[in-house]
Order: sequence, then structure tokens, then C-alpha cells
Amino acid sequence: MLSPDDIAAIADELAEADRTHGVIPRITARYPGATVEDSYAIQGVWRDRMIASGRRLVGRKIGLTSKAMQQATGITEPDYGVMFDDTVFASGAEIATERFSNVRVEVELAFALARPLAGPDCTLDDALDAIDYAVPALEILNSHIELEGRTIVDTIADNAAYGAMVLGTERRRPDEIDLRWVPALLSRNGEIEETGVAAGVLGHPATGVAWLANKVSQHGARLEAGELILAGSFTRPMWVSRGDAVRCDYGPMGVIACRFV
Repeated sequence: MLSPDDIAAIADELAEADRTHGVIPRITARYPGATVEDSYAIQGVWRDRMIASGRRLVGRKIGLTSKAMQQATGITEPDYGVMFDDTVFASGAEIATERFSNVRVEVELAFALARPLAGPDCTLDDALDAIDYAVPALEILNSHIELEGRTIVDTIADNAAYGAMVLGTERRRPDEIDLRWVPALLSRNGEIEETGVAAGVLGHPATGVAWLANKVSQHGARLEAGELILAGSFTRPMWVSRGDAVRCDYGPMGVIACRFV
């Protein structure tokens, strides 16, 4: 395991890469013995510094929950990161591409919690009971660690590659719609690039919420009422560049659009 000094030093590197929109060498290439717990410790130091600087935590993201994403990254287990208030955009937003590194877009559902959710024995039914509503969302990936050869340890330390999210406006309670069958047609500049259905996320997108409650319980935490949980992509990530117009049609859950400038 890494020493506290090593953990703090890597957190510093990642904070500087975030500030300068740069990329650092893989952690696992420099520290071959680094563990998943080390990477969550790095993320935790970075998170606490961001909160101390005045940023407000609004929720968490879950990553690598679908076969599509696992095949795209070569990583076969889910991970999670945190989301701050200054990373949330409304549909129709113009988004500054320069804020991010290795910019890609993923198709997801987000869940707002009506009440706290705690592990370690949380089930899908428990998660559905705690969810206030589901809303479509696009996640903007922001990777500060070189992509080639990265592992789950690198990704977790980098806040699970979270950059921002764009929220739709159509909200549905879990008992109003079969969330497994929410579709998505993801387009860039008018051309469909990716398609999928939400069941691609662990069989049911809210399964990820239960997984997250159980996972954070290992770190002495729980999911709180009012938090937004970004449940994981059910398409492969789509690369975007400055000037690209992105649109995603979620069928009965509406459309999200944004432009990268």
C-alpha cells in the first residue's frame, strides 16, 4: 500500500492536472503495488481539498457498470467518484471544451434520492424505495491519467474520470416506467454514433445505486437524501471536440442536447 505522503503527492498531481487540463503518467506504472484502497484514498484526499476550497458535493457517479463500458476500457469492475455543484449543466448548455482532458460523452440515467441509503446489504428493491425520481443525463468524461494501459486503480484515483453532467428535464418515478427499457440514440453533429437501453447497466440501472450504497459503506459512508447518483453508461463513450453538437434521444424520457465550444 502507498504511504500517506505518496497518496497526498498523487492527489496534488491530479489537482494540478485538473487545473491545467493536463495528463499525468499512469499511477500503476510508477507505483506497481498501488491497490484499489490506495486509489480511493487518493480520491478522498482530492475530494476533501475540493470541499475545503468551497466546492459543494451534490452526488456521486458510478462507472464501468455495463459490458459496453468494460469492453471499451478493458476494466471489468465498477468504480465511483464524486460530483460537485459547478459540474452540473442543463440541457441546451454550451460547454467549454477546454475545461476537460480526453473529452468523451456517455449516456446514463441519474437518480435523485428521497432518503438516505446505507449498506452493506442494500438490494435493488431498497434502492428503488429510496429513489425519488430518475432523469436522463449525459456524463462528460475528463481523464487526467494517460489512457493507454490504465487500470481500475488509475481510474478511481482520477475521480472515476468524471468531468461534468448534462441533465434532462423529464423526471419519472421508478414505478411510472420500466427503467430497464429506457432507450438512447446518441448523435454527434446529426449522425447517430451509439445506441443502447438502460438494462445494459447491471440488468437494471438502479442496481448500480444499490452497489454504490454497499461500496461506500466499506468506507464508513452512506448515500444521503437529495444526492444525485449517476448510474453508469449504457453505451460506449463517444469522443467529442470543440464545435460538436451532441444530442441524445431517450424516447419517453425526452431529449438532451448540448454543444461543445
